[in-house]
Amino acid sequence: MLMIGVAALELAEHEKRWLTAPGVAGVLLFARNYQSREQLIALCDAMREIGGDDLLIAVDQEGGPVQRFRDGFTRLPPLAAIGARYERDPVDAVRLAEEHAWVMASELRASGVDFSFAPVVDLARGNAAIGLRAFHADPAVTAELAQAYVRGMHLGGMAAVLKHFPGHGSVAADTHKAQAIDPRPLDEIRRDDLLPFAECIEARVEAVMMAHVIYPSVDSQPAGYSKVWIEQILRGELGFAGAVISDDISMAAAGAAGSVGERVRAHLAAGCDLVLACFPEVVDEAIAAMQGEATVLPPQLANLRGALGASWDSLTNNPQRDRFVARITALNTERGIA
Repeated sequence: MLMIGVAALELAEHEKRWLTAPGVAGVLLFARNYQSREQLIALCDAMREIGGDDLLIAVDQEGGPVQRFRDGFTRLPPLAAIGARYERDPVDAVRLAEEHAWVMASELRASGVDFSFAPVVDLARGNAAIGLRAFHADPAVTAELAQAYVRGMHLGGMAAVLKHFPGHGSVAADTHKAQAIDPRPLDEIRRDDLLPFAECIEARVEAVMMAHVIYPSVDSQPAGYSKVWIEQILRGELGFAGAVISDDISMAAAGAAGSVGERVRAHLAAGCDLVLACFPEVVDEAIAAMQGEATVLPPQLANLRGALGASWDSLTNNPQRDRFVARITALNTERGIA
């Protein structure tokens, strides 16, 4: 199924038709779709009125450099700030990871958004596109903080999405701009990059997003197009039974499969349950590629729907939230992090 992007603060007429097209499961929102909390709530309500209650609404609200909704939302520090705290106080860092996640999740749920594509569990090993988005370079530290983050998301009524499987942190190239190749042997990737994924899967995470990275020691195709990575390793070895999600098909590294339609079909054939078509310019072709695919939301995608969330009024009158917000935003002022 598809998750699509729309252009602006309100739905255009052709976008309303997209929401009822066969195979469209949801909408991924960006900064271009946000002006205020009130506008966001109205947009989510309008999309569900057209697309139905099962329509999934998502965003990238990681914190730090990747936070689409800012004005009116807590300014979330990057995950690297939590990893830096771990160096000085591991117990406090684990608590901060859970609090960061709860604040992020509860604010989005109060706005009508089902889930954020979070947490990033790539290792902080030099990739320019990952950077401060990663917790830490150490797999065990990343795994511990990621598990805490997943707990916080669940407490906030939100499903968790690990990214970018099997690990984007150790390859130099930015897949938004270029093809990325990670030449390491599978044993090294298993030992390091797969550890946070494996431990969070044991914590019953709901979804995993694939990387547009090629690991030639395993497969000649990017991981999101690879049955080896999805079916044999992610589902077989790691026992993952949740939703498998592609990264955006408009990214440069996704071009290995050909046209927009060919990219959609290649992801589905490899075992992805949800394919991201984030830019409105590619949506028509992506929808056309869905002919003959399932039109009913499968259980693994239905599990991404958010639980009943608190209202903004109840959040802003919650002393616990005030304490969490004070603690996590203090990280924004620490030298070298924000």
